[in-house]
Amino acid sequence: MKVIVFGASGMVGYGVLRECLVDPLVTEVMVVGRRALGRQHEKLTESVQPDMSDLSTVDFAGYDACFFCLGVSSTGMTEAAYRHITYDFTMAAAKPFAEANPDSTFTYVSGMGTNANGRQMWARVKGKTENDLLAMPFKAYMFRPGYIQPMYGATSRTALYRIALTFVAPLFPLIRRLAPNAVTTTEQIGRAMLHVAREGAPKQILDPKDINALR
Repeated sequence: MKVIVFGASGMVGYGVLRECLVDPLVTEVMVVGRRALGRQHEKLTESVQPDMSDLSTVDFAGYDACFFCLGVSSTGMTEAAYRHITYDFTMAAAKPFAEANPDSTFTYVSGMGTNANGRQMWARVKGKTENDLLAMPFKAYMFRPGYIQPMYGATSRTALYRIALTFVAPLFPLIRRLAPNAVTTTEQIGRAMLHVAREGAPKQILDPKDINALR
């Protein structure tokens, strides 16, 4: 299986990339991002794209799945700026990928509470993104994780999240026992993405419970 990963420098993308590289059924992984990861692996190739809204130089043909993990926090951002990164970047990847691989799988990391008609700005933007992806010809799956525990060296690029995760990490086993349907890990998200790429899933919008059920 050949896959593309967007956002591999972020916490979720890092975890997804790791699972792709250790999975024996994945033969090739292309990472697309604004800067090189500086990582070497026999399966891995990189496409550095300074302008993520124009991916005309990326060859999307021949891939079985695209795992789109690129995203930013909406904190302190205007709606226009947040939409540019969240919606425009996603569409810039999804449209040519769908044209090149209409029978493939596209997974998108969204968030709990996403709603195109919601009151919160980020929820509306992600909701619009989800709806447009679901209307495309490929098999689209929306991942809506809640609390995400980073694994195997994955770290958030958002300073506030890093601080919060540092304090919460020791409590993760307790949180998982008390609220098993609200938490997941970067490892499980990666495994679940590979699962839907190979076998699909019962539904297209997946919450933490659905993500954790896919192996």
